[in-house]
Amino acid sequence: MDRIDRAILRLLQQDGRASIRSVAERVHVSRANAYARIARMVESGVIRGFTARVDHERAGQGASAYITLKIVQNSWRTVRGQLLELPGVEHMALVSGEFDVLMLVHTVDNRALRELVLNRIQAIPEVLGTHTLLVFDETDRTPVLPD
Repeated sequence: MDRIDRAILRLLQQDGRASIRSVAERVHVSRANAYARIARMVESGVIRGFTARVDHERAGQGASAYITLKIVQNSWRTVRGQLLELPGVEHMALVSGEFDVLMLVHTVDNRALRELVLNRIQAIPEVLGTHTLLVFDETDRTPVLPD
């Protein structure tokens, strides 16, 4: 990746709907060059997709929480597959420290969150324990790539 690729990524992070023409003009390359660079970054997995950023509360998901899990050693692949099937899971990570998995979830309300944690997550045999951290307020920030 060169400085033009990084400039294209920064533009697309700010506006994933930017046209090829707009991107090309702003990074000073031809439309064909911009298209080829974006296609290459998609093909190589640098760009994993294009998506809308959602205000979960306005979209009817008024409860958000980070959930930490302790799991049976070497069960990550099995647990990950089961967690991915759950509704409202936005992000999951295998982490180091006093717990094994960190998840961000969004649900309609606290009752749905309780159902998700107590009856779905804790029902997974490899999950040894959970800890739920309610989100009171959030601020999204688009990370900026260095030049």
